[in-house]
Amino acid sequence: MEPLASRMRPKTLDEFVGQQHLVGPSSPIRRFMESGQLPSMIFWGPPGTGKTTLAYIISQSLLYDFYKMQAVSSGKAKLMSIIKIARQNQDYNKKTVLFLDEIHRWNKAQQDTLLPYVEKGIITLIGATTENPSFTINNALLSRTKVFLFHPHTAEDIELLLKRAAKELKIKIRKPLIESIADSADGDIRNAYNTLEMAEMLARQESPSSIKGTENKQPEITKELLAAAVQKQLMHDRDGEEHYNIISAIHKSMRSSDPDAAVYWITRMLVAGDDPLYIARRLLRFASEDIGNADPQALILANSVFEACQKLGMPECAVHLTQLGIYLANAPKDNSAYVASQLATEDVRVHGNLPVPLHIRNAPTKLMKQLGYSKGYVYDHDVKGKKSGQQCLPDKLVGRKYVKPN
Repeated sequence: MEPLASRMRPKTLDEFVGQQHLVGPSSPIRRFMESGQLPSMIFWGPPGTGKTTLAYIISQSLLYDFYKMQAVSSGKAKLMSIIKIARQNQDYNKKTVLFLDEIHRWNKAQQDTLLPYVEKGIITLIGATTENPSFTINNALLSRTKVFLFHPHTAEDIELLLKRAAKELKIKIRKPLIESIADSADGDIRNAYNTLEMAEMLARQESPSSIKGTENKQPEITKELLAAAVQKQLMHDRDGEEHYNIISAIHKSMRSSDPDAAVYWITRMLVAGDDPLYIARRLLRFASEDIGNADPQALILANSVFEACQKLGMPECAVHLTQLGIYLANAPKDNSAYVASQLATEDVRVHGNLPVPLHIRNAPTKLMKQLGYSKGYVYDHDVKGKKSGQQCLPDKLVGRKYVKPN
């Protein structure tokens, strides 16, 4: 039987739920469709947000010839066969849409193959990707397309669609259970449909129609059946953008002295299966970058937690990382070490190998002494206040200040 997610796929724009910033009144894609002039586009967003569905609705509404390719399994040969058809379509003033799913999986050379056909209008390209196009799509191709961001579906959107699906399946399911599926779907309607479909199968197994008196009774999804059907996975790719989004959230939460947010984002990474040592390394860096000498104990604790994570691993070290996240969030902040490092690095890059002033050079040999090494050096412990004020920077950088008062 056709999967529920496929059966419930909307056929028209009016049936399409969500992404109102793209398809609502006066939205860009709706205006393109109303004008009949469709540009090449990149649809960027998480799985299950309607990218494929909207591409199909667009092509059907405008009566374009629609072709779909999976980047992971199709290459140049498949593309050229579609281009041949698209050229023939041009002779009859018929436009061709090429929907390339997971376009980020094509390498630079494969993406470059698209350029002349997109530029000349032989095909209207709609590429779909879950990855940031800035990093995965060639600049030349990006400049010839419009990028549209798809947001995760809201819980309200998913609840509406699940109610429609329950009616289609002819099953009973109480509102709290629909809300539970919607909340656990992470904005992915396909995920929600799959959960509902699995629960429906279990419900039918528990109340088979062959039992006398149950022929017209609708199966009901219970809390227990739903729990058995749910296969929850956090939307988190350890090599993808969401990984870096969450580690950024950890840093910024601690920098903003928000221990609750820091604990939440650390836990998100751990539950998703991220390497605890990666998190520990980033917290160790934070201890110097954002706290530094405002609380030197932070660096000591961070290093101890890193070593504890090495010894214990998960799940035991989760509490150590949580403890450290709370401490770092609550600690006083001072980024002067980080700023000083950045400023000094820039000077080294700009000015290169500036010579060390002679008077602070070491002079272990007679020749070095004859050349003036160490001549005029003042031993700071011999002066009042133990601060001589002698020049220690290269001549070109005299007066340069890297460490700012905090």
